[in-house]
Amino acid sequence: MAAGLDVTVLSLALPTLTTALHASESQLQWFVTGYTLALAVAMLPSGLLGDRFGRKKVMIAALALFGLGSVACAFSTSPEELIAARVELGLAGAALTVMALSAVTVLFPERERARAIGIWSAANFLALPLGPILGGWMLANFWWGWVFLINVPVALIGLIAIVVLMPESRSADRPGLDAIGLLASSLGLSTLMYGLIQAGENGWGSAGAVVPMLAAAALLAAFVLWEARLTQRSGGKPLIDLRLFSSPAFSWGIVLAGLAVFGLFGAMFGMPQYFHPELGTDAQGSGFRLLPLRGGLVTGALPADRVAARIGPRLTAASGFAVLAAGMAVGGTMTPGSGDGYIAVCTFTVGFGAGISLSTSAAIAMSQLSAERSGVGSALMQTVTKLGPALGAAILGSVLNSTYQAQLHVTGLPAPAAEAARRSVFAGLAVAHQLNSPALLAAVRSAFVAGMDNGLRVSGAIALTAAVLALAFLPRRTAAAQRAESRVARAEYEPVARG
Repeated sequence: MAAGLDVTVLSLALPTLTTALHASESQLQWFVTGYTLALAVAMLPSGLLGDRFGRKKVMIAALALFGLGSVACAFSTSPEELIAARVELGLAGAALTVMALSAVTVLFPERERARAIGIWSAANFLALPLGPILGGWMLANFWWGWVFLINVPVALIGLIAIVVLMPESRSADRPGLDAIGLLASSLGLSTLMYGLIQAGENGWGSAGAVVPMLAAAALLAAFVLWEARLTQRSGGKPLIDLRLFSSPAFSWGIVLAGLAVFGLFGAMFGMPQYFHPELGTDAQGSGFRLLPLRGGLVTGALPADRVAARIGPRLTAASGFAVLAAGMAVGGTMTPGSGDGYIAVCTFTVGFGAGISLSTSAAIAMSQLSAERSGVGSALMQTVTKLGPALGAAILGSVLNSTYQAQLHVTGLPAPAAEAARRSVFAGLAVAHQLNSPALLAAVRSAFVAGMDNGLRVSGAIALTAAVLALAFLPRRTAAAQRAESRVARAEYEPVARG
């Protein structure tokens, strides 16, 4: 949760950092992008280090680096110092998130693992509404550096808890240091993340998006070929044993977890932008309005394991995606006059469906991992879920912007004003206020809501597709239930066989 909280709090601090550090627009973007790219680079290496050298050791080192990086961010005196500190913080954050999920796989017996993953799922997204609330309050009342220093006590408490409570674990068959695989995967994932970020900002057809994504595709294809070669070679020790993907439960569990994150981000991407121009709220007010989403997420994630034990993961995950799609459908009918009650119903429903589908899909995938490879397997899971928001921003941003520009009627405006209004909803609002034009203000708001509605409908369609995939590919029963059925069958067969 601390790693996720850092991103949402930073987004509020960007205007303050512009003045405090004299940062340019490009440097402001790199405050966020540097952290995001470092997360992508470090996911798979963190899993390998945990499996090879010990998950407790890696977690302790990550917590220490996370605390030190937070201090470095708080006391940065230039944009360059802050960017470097953000990159270091991203590397530590990647190890934290990977080792947290890996520890769940190793420490909890199978009958408790799904419940633990439900708690992990809830904590993984608590930062989304908490960040604007906490960050807005701190920026209004304290020095800006405190938005980073709040991570320090979290790191210290975490260090004490890990040292005292967490036993050491590592793979008995120590994985090799696959240098080529590490380099290709890290470069490929970071380049893909960068391309998706550029696509969200500049459009899918921009050179800044197309070139990195093509390079990422080539690097990741080379990585898969190299890993396949090592997997087949006698004595080869690949970074990722591709035989993991022979299990449909593992493969589709990871894919569906990514789709659940994408669906959740569909609401997270559009709603805060709706709150500001339509309702006139600040970031802290937007955070309060997202509390129903947080409540829905926790309400759905925590009991998901018990529901799956009764009706099976296939129906549980599919039902979660169906609820998620229903929430998106409700959101897709929003108008400029929709009130807080309507928004609360929509966001709670989205959170509830995402909580069920994410925790169930993740639990199914993680149940296929042995303790030997839990680190790399957890890294794969986290990589896919971290790509979900970047992919969502690129796709939904394109849908929202294209609809906004198509629906916005600026006939009669001077050309510079019309061009500025089409750029974004915030620019459109600024032009409307400068011209004191109620008609343009209403047109900007209506066009933006139409774009947001279309984005939510796209997310809903993807959630429905995920429900169909869950029904088609996830197992009917949990692994524990299947083993219990096998034991019962053997117990019934053995007396007959002896007779």
